Amino acid sequence: MAIRVKINHQIKAPELRVITALGENLGVISLSKALEEAHGLELDLIEISPTATPPVAKIMDYGKYLYDEKKKLRAAKSKVQTTELKSIQIKIGTGDHDLALKAKKVSDWLAENNRVKVDLFLSGRAKYMELKFLKERLERILTLISLEYKMTQAVTRGPKGLTVIIEKK
Repeated sequence: MAIRVKINHQIKAPELRVITALGENLGVISLSKALEEAHGLELDLIEISPTATPPVAKIMDYGKYLYDEKKKLRAAKSKVQTTELKSIQIKIGTGDHDLALKAKKVSDWLAENNRVKVDLFLSGRAKYMELKFLKERLERILTLISLEYKMTQAVTRGPKGLTVIIEKK
């Protein structure tokens, strides 16, 4: 990932707010004076904020600037947590042992900070059963999950059955 910034003679703004490498503010000065100042210190003039009025530029080593920016990007990337939506499907007649195995798998996924979609798949006549009974069947697996969780989406009825989305508290 390349960081695109204007340096030295690539900068086109006639006036810039200039900051030194030590953070000292030189104020708003012309581009030519800023370039002379940077050349005198044997450093580069880097346009930090091109959208500001006037644009902000910093006098510092370009290599050090790139290094610092890449370091910031790496730090930001490491803090990002990606949560994946995992899915598990059960049926009305799923046995207790199979439910326990699926609940263990759901617990493992929740421990990894993933969201889990639990589907109660309905086929044939089961689609027309009483909603209270179907919710009880869905609750069977939810009670077996060992970790504490919260429902991010309540039980919803779709064309294939009942669905609930849960995540770790």
